[in-house]
Amino acid sequence: MSLLKKIGYFLIGLSLGMIILTFILKGKNTEICYFPNCRVLKDIRSKDLSYSPEVQSLLDDQVLKTEDIALLLQDGDIDFRKSNTKDTSCKTYYIEGDINEKATAIEVKNCDGYAEVISVKTLND
Repeated sequence: MSLLKKIGYFLIGLSLGMIILTFILKGKNTEICYFPNCRVLKDIRSKDLSYSPEVQSLLDDQVLKTEDIALLLQDGDIDFRKSNTKDTSCKTYYIEGDINEKATAIEVKNCDGYAEVISVKTLND
């Protein structure tokens, strides 16, 4: 069998396998996180989220919405230089993103069984 036929069969099998996997995984909310930013955000989203009194007052005054924080935890970027990842019990992450087209940063304390939003800051560009 020539090399060209082998490559052709390989590509046909690869294509069929990818199509089958697409249909199998389509109905499931499958998210594959390889990078540290994605893995940490997914870990925080999977835990019970609580708020510090400062953040809770912003939520009560409707200056901030829980949906805004959820959006940051979905699409935000973690600044690992500003984060405290050396702690063994609870690590603190500094997450930046946009809320209502304003650059915003939140600090989240990520512990074993829960995560707590410590502060919310609007960044000046």
